[in-house]
Amino acid sequence: MKLIRTLLIGAMALAALPAMAEQKFVTVLTGGTSGVYYPMGVAMSQLFGAALPNAKVSVQSTKASAENVNLLQAGRGEVAFALGDTVSYAWNGNEEVGFKSKLGKLRALAAIYPNYVQIVASKDSGIRSLADLKGKRVSVGAPKSGTELNARAVFAAGGLSYGDLGKVEYLPFGESVELIKNRQLDATLQSAGLGVASIRDLSTAIDIVVIPVPAEVVAAIGDSAYQAGVIPAGTYTGQDTDIPTAAIRNILVTHEGVEEAAVYEMTKAIFTNLDALVAAHAAAKGIKPESAATGLPIPLHPGAERYYREAGLLK
Repeated sequence: MKLIRTLLIGAMALAALPAMAEQKFVTVLTGGTSGVYYPMGVAMSQLFGAALPNAKVSVQSTKASAENVNLLQAGRGEVAFALGDTVSYAWNGNEEVGFKSKLGKLRALAAIYPNYVQIVASKDSGIRSLADLKGKRVSVGAPKSGTELNARAVFAAGGLSYGDLGKVEYLPFGESVELIKNRQLDATLQSAGLGVASIRDLSTAIDIVVIPVPAEVVAAIGDSAYQAGVIPAGTYTGQDTDIPTAAIRNILVTHEGVEEAAVYEMTKAIFTNLDALVAAHAAAKGIKPESAATGLPIPLHPGAERYYREAGLLK
């Protein structure tokens, strides 16, 4: 009888333990290798690997936000970086920007650091303002990527269309920079965390000008995902003043098919190891635990919600 009682107590104790994650694969969808998503994704993958020792964790370089949410919807990834406005468009099935139907499987893991719209021109181009982009050669990111959607929104609010530009190129960050160095482009718009490698590279190679996006232009976008922000002086070589621009919060996205226990462990790994993410890229300084579960355009994944409640970050 004593043995039966002991076995029952042991079984009850095991039942009370949190469910162990059995997730077999975790693919982290990022962006181009010259952006911020990729190094941040590599750092997160290392944290996830430690938190989920039985899972095979990998990092995939992609065309970023729009491709990432489509891959998640198709079950071809477990965690992805995406801009907040892109996530909102995907969730609502905004056909105008390329989402023909609602991506209803998406779930939020965390709101993370903001992206900043960074419009950079060679000093020789003579570009000093949004209006000066008229007739110039400008790269706006891959078609219907998060960066390109930001470009459309900012240019429209500033009274510009692609038709006003001399030439529009749809290129990744690194390639855009190389063309500016070779005088084949005048400017590039890149939506990324502060200190993005591509622009740092450009600013050390040639003299650049960071073009302001005034607060009134940001307000004219008319989308709550866009907030007025500042690129601080000294972010890039030769940039000696603060530059106003638009900021858009990034969201770490997962999907409903990822195990609750795995998402719980991944969320916990992020917020108990923020120093490791800051070491990977300074943009991680913008990740704030107190706002990670607020103002999201999609539902929280139950695993993330459990972590935030346990940590006292969500009531």
